[in-house]
Amino acid sequence: MVRSGSKDAQDLFRALWSAYSATPITLKIIDIYVVYAVSTALIQVVYMALVGSFPFNSFLSGVLSCVGTAVLAVCLRIQVNKENKEFKDLAPERAFADFVLSNLVLHLVIMNFLG
Repeated sequence: MVRSGSKDAQDLFRALWSAYSATPITLKIIDIYVVYAVSTALIQVVYMALVGSFPFNSFLSGVLSCVGTAVLAVCLRIQVNKENKEFKDLAPERAFADFVLSNLVLHLVIMNFLG
């Protein structure tokens, strides 16, 4: 019974890997950026749990900055993806400009929240 479960998991992993290998390099770069932003947020949460949250506004600003950036990057990935027919008329340059502008607004709000 255990053998079939591990074989199913290996088959699933191979299927996902082969599907992801066909992904364009620009989308893979955005994926790496999302993983980086989420892992930075997790590191901040672990640090806060170990050390404490004395300047709570700073902790909250850092985590919200990472999570907000990750969400905006996921939105960029959705807009840049060629297989997404919903955004077929949107130029990749326009999607990137929207990403940069929304990141600017997000981080201005975050800096205002810091104090």
